[in-house]
Amino acid sequence: MNQSALVVFSGGQDSTTCLFWAMKTFERVEAVTFNYNQRHKSEIDCARKIAEEFNIPHMVIDMSLLNQLAPNALTRTELEIKTGEEGQPPTTFVDGRNLLFLSFAAVVAKQKGIKHIVTGVCETDFSGYPDCRDIFIKSLNVTLNLAMDYSFVIDTPLMWIDKAETWELADQLGHLEYVQENTLTCYNGIMGEGCGDCPACKLRNAGLKKYLAKKEQST
Repeated sequence: MNQSALVVFSGGQDSTTCLFWAMKTFERVEAVTFNYNQRHKSEIDCARKIAEEFNIPHMVIDMSLLNQLAPNALTRTELEIKTGEEGQPPTTFVDGRNLLFLSFAAVVAKQKGIKHIVTGVCETDFSGYPDCRDIFIKSLNVTLNLAMDYSFVIDTPLMWIDKAETWELADQLGHLEYVQENTLTCYNGIMGEGCGDCPACKLRNAGLKKYLAKKEQST
């Protein structure tokens, strides 16, 4: 079995939890972060700091073309962050983001002799993003294997758990407080608890509240 993994790493709650999961699961772990001129661009510095702190080889890839191709509330500060109309994703959905990120991550992984690609996508709390669905990941996994004639495995440790269970996983991995204090999920670029108002903060903080209440009841 190939005991190495490349984590698609944003420095947020989900990808940092995935990083810790990968560090426990694989002998060798590296990370890749994508710069697409996102409005919460400070997440790149956050990712770089975390990788350095845990001695994880880390690279940042310029994906500014995505910003040019897909104007939305994450790539344009003048656009309002809001939930989508019925049946539509929120304005923070970036068309093609996970397709491109995972494809580029696969190129990096193959060059490094890595077969496992770890991503924090989740179908349970996926905010209506179509490229976070399990069926998309499985389809892309097959496509990447065929395109590069290489046996990639896309690992999605958060796919079937909600935000409260993601916090629980971070706790089980021994890094609950670290993820609370040192990750950046907020669309407005505020560390930790964030602004509290954007959809990412609401989802993150509601999940934490639910998990801490469960933890308190079990003690």
